[in-house]
Amino acid sequence: MEQVDIFKALSNKTRLQMLEWLKEPEINFPGQKEYGYEQGVCVGQLQAKANLTQSTVSEYLSILQRAGLVQATRKGQWTYYRRDEAAFERLSKLISSSL
Repeated sequence: MEQVDIFKALSNKTRLQMLEWLKEPEINFPGQKEYGYEQGVCVGQLQAKANLTQSTVSEYLSILQRAGLVQATRKGQWTYYRRDEAAFERLSKLISSSL
């Protein structure tokens, strides 16, 4: 967990918003209910909610993934993202102990 990468990833309002949405996917992405939430949320669902281009959403998710804040699962042609809750626990400990 590279501190600089994490804080850079968190420095963008839309990326923060995506993390907030992914915290409660059942509430924020009801259109995905029929497919389940175990794998995460499909990029298309995030794109529609963020009202951004697919390439922008993919880039933002890639930044969050490199920072270790989300995990990606590829299923056929679709990629699903979910928060890495263990990473948020480690981040919380880091902040309380080091900063």
